[in-house]
Amino acid sequence: MDELDRELLAVKDLEDDNDSFDDNSSKASTKSKLPLVNLDMHAEPPRETGFHRSTRVCLEHIRDALLHHRWQEAAEYMACYPQMLEDTTNGPSQSCKELTWRISTEILHHHPKSKLEDYNNIYERMKHSGVRHYLMICLEHSFHLLLHGHIKEAKRQLSVSESWRHGKESAAQFQRTKLIQAYRSLLDYIIWCDKKCTHSSTEHSDFAENQDIRNYFRTASVNLKEILKNPGVWDSFILCYVEMLEFYEDHEEALKVLNDYAYDNGFPPNPNAHVYLYQYLKRCDTAEKKLMKVLKVLHVLVPSHELMLEYSSFLLQSEKSGDLQKALGVVLDMLDFACWRGNLVVWKRLEAIIQKLQLEKDWKDVVFTKMADRQGWWPALHFTNFHASKDSEENPELMQVKAPLTKTLCPSLTLKYTDWQAINGK
Repeated sequence: MDELDRELLAVKDLEDDNDSFDDNSSKASTKSKLPLVNLDMHAEPPRETGFHRSTRVCLEHIRDALLHHRWQEAAEYMACYPQMLEDTTNGPSQSCKELTWRISTEILHHHPKSKLEDYNNIYERMKHSGVRHYLMICLEHSFHLLLHGHIKEAKRQLSVSESWRHGKESAAQFQRTKLIQAYRSLLDYIIWCDKKCTHSSTEHSDFAENQDIRNYFRTASVNLKEILKNPGVWDSFILCYVEMLEFYEDHEEALKVLNDYAYDNGFPPNPNAHVYLYQYLKRCDTAEKKLMKVLKVLHVLVPSHELMLEYSSFLLQSEKSGDLQKALGVVLDMLDFACWRGNLVVWKRLEAIIQKLQLEKDWKDVVFTKMADRQGWWPALHFTNFHASKDSEENPELMQVKAPLTKTLCPSLTLKYTDWQAINGK
């Protein structure tokens, strides 16, 4: 409605201006039926200045050089393009600033003669060109320093950016600050690892050195623990925190961290969280019952995970009623995925499960139920003439395991896999 009101007011003003030259008595009786012309449509577009034209052409040359990997040529043109940042007519746009940042670092990554000083100059200039990308540029700068082994300088960059504030803190700025805090803690962990290794290689224990190591642990652990208050995927950070807790034998806290990371509904579903919990419990010689509980959840999330072999092994060895049927389902779920199609270990596990299952009276009904939904596509996935030929040439032992299973898994079908085996005398 506001837009419509504005249009009507504009029409009224235009009519008043035109009618001011006419007789007042004819004003109400003579009104044009023609549509009004939108004067803005015919307004002359702003002319491109020589400065803007030169920077536009320069950018086109840079793009062409990048596409053809002419890094030296791109660097020469790029030396001129940043003058766009000094545009005083309209001021450089945020997209222009980000473009300068991205292109400059891309050229330096590929240029054979680039030096660390060149990176530092670009990053420092771009940090002060505007506030929108300041935090992300600082983070990227610290990554580059870290890759070149300048860990303390990388930490200094993150520490400075961590305390940086501009105006009213937005949600995006808050998230980036948390990310920078997390990576700064990761650098504290790296320094802790270096000092720990150096300390362990010396024969004599020094109290001051031990205290220094503990200080880095406390600094890193405080912020790493804070990560769990912000839902997300924090795999690398969680692993670092747990490693430090294990080193100081704080197993209760380590288990709590991993449990929260795996089972807290505030976090997105993350199979790795359950893998880390399982690996930790296994290192602590936890009972199989608890290990199976973790693997059960992982099976729901990723039925093709390699740990399903261990899960099926636990179920196969279990004396609990129904676990053998669960083991059959777990292995069949693995073989639903092509990545396990030629894996001899998985097929042998399936063979062992069925052999044990055959000791029960209703084993055929169990297999039929598990294979009912697979009859239409499993043979094409595993038991074609092509698979038989390939298995015979590349893995004869696999063929020896698979061939007898065809009659058990698909008793009502005549499969080329077994026919090919019989013809070739396998």
